[in-house]
Amino acid sequence: MTTAPGVEANPYPDSAAHRSGDLPQGLKPTPYGPDLPNPYTHLGFNPTPGNTDTVRDLHKKLASCAKALEETHGLVTKLMDGSYWQGDAAVAFREELQGGPLALNLKNAAHSIHKAARQLNGWEGELDDFQRRAKRLNDDAKDAQDALDKAKGHATKAKNDPDLNKNGSRQDDAQKTLTHANTAVQTAQADLDKIITKAKKLAEEHEERARYRAGKIRHATKKLAPHEPGAWDKFTGWLGDNLPDILSGVVAVLGVIAIFATGPLAVPLLMVAAAVLSGTALALRLQDDEVWASLKDGLTKGEFDADFWGNAISVAGDALGVVPGLGAVARGLMKAPEALSAAARSAEGALALGQKVTTVGSTIRDEALAISDSTSLLERANVFGARTGDVLPVVENTATWLGAGTAVYGVAGSLYDSLGSDSDAVKAVTSTLDGVRTGTVDGSATAGVLHYLFGGVAAAS
Repeated sequence: MTTAPGVEANPYPDSAAHRSGDLPQGLKPTPYGPDLPNPYTHLGFNPTPGNTDTVRDLHKKLASCAKALEETHGLVTKLMDGSYWQGDAAVAFREELQGGPLALNLKNAAHSIHKAARQLNGWEGELDDFQRRAKRLNDDAKDAQDALDKAKGHATKAKNDPDLNKNGSRQDDAQKTLTHANTAVQTAQADLDKIITKAKKLAEEHEERARYRAGKIRHATKKLAPHEPGAWDKFTGWLGDNLPDILSGVVAVLGVIAIFATGPLAVPLLMVAAAVLSGTALALRLQDDEVWASLKDGLTKGEFDADFWGNAISVAGDALGVVPGLGAVARGLMKAPEALSAAARSAEGALALGQKVTTVGSTIRDEALAISDSTSLLERANVFGARTGDVLPVVENTATWLGAGTAVYGVAGSLYDSLGSDSDAVKAVTSTLDGVRTGTVDGSATAGVLHYLFGGVAAAS
């Protein structure tokens, strides 16, 4: 296949993805010319499009803009306080702005642009690394292409050797030479193909990372001062953005309610409800591309920022919240056949549907109560000669209240910007508190539940 001068060949000519326009940007045909040279001529395409100088300049401009907005917000705040400007004009100015959105919009715009600038700064470093890798692949492709051209030259020479048309040992030697030359061509072509494949994978990695950074920038600019949507749109938008945190917050509140719960059905119902809500929150988080990208960056690139820790702790907390309720249902269903048989023998006949449901529900309730009474691993420890079980109920109750407090504060802060829950400092404090609670109290309690559950399974088997 040939292409027009200055236009790169399509790396995937028969690809359905190309026909639908879904190829990564670096794998799409690009009309290169004098004004847009292809820097990777030996690869035949640019797997890492972008200009680090442009990104760097934009980052500087955004950082400068954010600083100017912060200074303007500070000035407006002083003017509104009345401590910076006095007199009739100042009073008229404050009356005009009183209750208006200017100060909040300035604050939100500065915060959003700061976040966007940080993402651009991160993208600059990543793009620079991508392009260094692309350059190495381009150099490797040049060497591989040179080796391929040389091998093809030898193969052409061997193919035209007049000894091939003669009989005897000279013909055998010429045939062996041709075979070796053709093998060398195939090997050189395979080496070049491997390099091109690596370049295609690099293009896909570049595209994935660019989409992630673009998503983070879009998220950062949500708090800019645009046209205000209606109250219902604001609420539904907030609900969609924060539903996993809302569900986790409800689970945390259910934990507080469980402290005061009485009655044979209260604890089982709360436990199963918490498991359902935690499982839903966990599923929503794992479907979020930004959460996955944040966790991946922390584990593979060491980017242990506030987003990574917040997402990691949230995922871990939701996963731990599923275990007790799911375990109660699973154990209850395992014991249900035996309970149904006993109930049938007692009734001396077949059970009605309502009786079967009641019996199964009773087995689940009994397991839920047993799980709620299971021993945490912390209760089995000795600290300075004292049993932790003596003080653990107080610690667990305090941790439950603390978890509910941080969860509710986070949800409320996402609704009311004045609470400042979106700041890095507040995120760091709440993530630390939640991390300690999740890793110690919740983790040890869940380990105790798993010990009970698997111990029962082992005994049953």
